[in-house]
Formats: sequence, structure tokens, C-alpha cells
Amino acid sequence: MTSSDQSSENSLQTAAHWLSARARFPASRLAPRAETMVCVAILAGQQEAEERGRHALERRVGAQTSAQRAHMLRRNQVHFKCDNSAKV
Repeated sequence: MTSSDQSSENSLQTAAHWLSARARFPASRLAPRAETMVCVAILAGQQEAEERGRHALERRVGAQTSAQRAHMLRRNQVHFKCDNSAKV
């Protein structure tokens, strides 16, 4: 079972749980448009959670960060201003 299968199964479980808790599903049902709206809201929330999870994996590498900082420092030290106004 892939992660997309697991996530869609989890979404369906969430929708069924919400409907059973709030709308006494399956004994009674909401209007078709209301049920569709609930399902779309749950899928949108799941998609936002996946987006946040995807961006949370971006981490800094300490060695790379310090190497970039040292490289920037060396470049700044090389480019000094030269004053040629005092002619001898």
C-alpha cells in the first residue's frame, strides 16, 4: 500500500468519523451538497498538512552553512578599497 493510498484511506476514515459524530451517519444523512462540502474540506486540510510536512524536511547542513559563511568572509576581505589620491 502506497502513501497516497494510506492518506486517502485516512481521509475517508476522518470523513466517516466526523459524519457519524455530528450528523448521526449512517442512520441519517446530510444533504448531498453538505456531504460533498465536508469531504472537500477534509481533503483540503489533508493537502495543507502534506504541504507543511514537505517543507518541514528542508534542513540546514552545518558544514555547508559554515563553509558558505567562510567563503563570503574571504571574498569581503579581498575586495578592499584602494585610495590612489596621494600621488608621490
